[in-house]
Amino acid sequence: MIEVICNDRLGKKVRVKCNSEDTIGDLKKLIAAQTGTRYDKIVLKKWYTIFKDHVSLGDYGVSLRESL
Repeated sequence: MIEVICNDRLGKKVRVKCNSEDTIGDLKKLIAAQTGTRYDKIVLKKWYTIFKDHVSLGDYGVSLRESL
């Protein structure tokens, strides 16, 4: 179980607990459930890397406590 911290750049941070084998699409659905935003409108990126929906968190190297 890992905890991912997501920032929407408007002052709201969301902490989501998920597994490292979950995909980015699954993470987007968990974030959407907490924020009320549609999951298909969420874009997850870290610096200039935009994460693709079908790749797992472990493949991207998201560690125990990561900020996206």
